[in-house]
Amino acid sequence: TLCGQAYGAKQYDKLGVQTYRAIVTLTVVTIPISLLWVFIGKLLTLIGQDPVISHEAGRYIVWLIPGLFAYAVCQPLTKFLQSQSLIFPMLWSSIATLLLHIPLSWLLVFKTSMGFTGAALAISISYWLNTFMLAAYIRFSCSCKVTRSPPTIEAFRGVGLFLRIALPSALML
Repeated sequence: TLCGQAYGAKQYDKLGVQTYRAIVTLTVVTIPISLLWVFIGKLLTLIGQDPVISHEAGRYIVWLIPGLFAYAVCQPLTKFLQSQSLIFPMLWSSIATLLLHIPLSWLLVFKTSMGFTGAALAISISYWLNTFMLAAYIRFSCSCKVTRSPPTIEAFRGVGLFLRIALPSALML
């Protein structure tokens, strides 16, 4: 919402600030979520779930934590590109990620001792790969030259407004 408004109003510097603000805020929000995920196996057992399944779910989700942080960075980058109608970079990045994810999953699940946790690690690696590709596009593409801006302290201001808009949106999901 905020990225689209900034771009539509031709306030390109605000587009970058909103993107950085979203990255900072989502990364901070990801910290308590990841702490919850670390203990999810024990929490599931505590609420009466099967102990074996709870333990295995806990093992799996711990390997997803790096992907959670990647997702916190990738989503604002996606919104940055979407607000400018730059769809093809996201398409090509997603295709490249998929083409690498399939053999990576197979390798980590079947050719290492990781088993099913290798699938979670493959997801995390793939999220980071997609994030790095989008960030590289934004950094080096001529298409983003006008809207690209360096990180500033401004990204830390207005977090309250961002959360007031983001939380209801997140709850609707």
